Amino acid sequence: MNKKIVGMTLIASAALYGCSSGDEATEPLVIGGKPWTEQYILPYILGEYIEANSNYTVEYKDGLGEVAILTPALEKGDIDMYVEYTGTGFKDVLKLESEPGQTSEEVLQAVREGYEEELGATWLEPLGFENGYTLAYSKESGLDATTYSELAELSRSQDISFGGPHSFYERKGDGYEDLKATYDFNFSTTESFDPSIMYEALKNGDVNVIPAFTTDSRIDLFELTTTKDDLNFFPKYDAVPVVRLETLEEYPDLEVVLNKLAGQISAEEMLAMNSKVDVDKEQPQDVAREFLIEKELIEE
Repeated sequence: MNKKIVGMTLIASAALYGCSSGDEATEPLVIGGKPWTEQYILPYILGEYIEANSNYTVEYKDGLGEVAILTPALEKGDIDMYVEYTGTGFKDVLKLESEPGQTSEEVLQAVREGYEEELGATWLEPLGFENGYTLAYSKESGLDATTYSELAELSRSQDISFGGPHSFYERKGDGYEDLKATYDFNFSTTESFDPSIMYEALKNGDVNVIPAFTTDSRIDLFELTTTKDDLNFFPKYDAVPVVRLETLEEYPDLEVVLNKLAGQISAEEMLAMNSKVDVDKEQPQDVAREFLIEKELIEE
């Protein structure tokens, strides 16, 4: 056989083997996210880390939508992964009933099994922080409550309005109607806001109470008072990468790579990153990359 033909055959075989060995992926991984600060940062933490620690490339669909949009996008393969919160998967997606005192591990195991069985996706290891709900009010409002129960008691005797994200009113299990029934809230009026302006509405006195996110920098920025969920209405909301099972098969190194981020982000660190975007007006991608470099998770 002609030596030139043999050489070309060997090169073609090596190229074919390389593409099928799992070292390289023919298509970029698509990472989605929700349309608010923390969720604009987290896709870039995953993406920057993946690209620095593997031969995979990444495409972003950050700000794609809330869980009602992201879940079917994950099922259909429009995205390969995004960061979700265990309590959201537990109640809003799988419609499971939580129990008071349920541990993070119990909630994670339940959503992992449910997603694998029903949605063709799985939950990897938690990133290290929880972003749960807290009912918050302005210190200038005249309200005085430290728990949800105390706030509910005030709502039955005073004119107190409530404002939350559109999706919060639609959620089943951990949304507005179930919260109202559990604590017997009697808000005078309810308003629906985009999450990006909900805190401004509270600050401006448009509403008296909002369901704030515990890692949101605007709690401190606007000097809000938070209250305790004393009846354990909300489950744990640990932040965890959710990935399609087919994606893990197609990209064999991905699970090992992403699980190295387990426990790497504390609530304080996430709060600080959110503040850099909300207060200092830095770009989410820059904030994510800076965090990874400072933690020595990627090189500069």
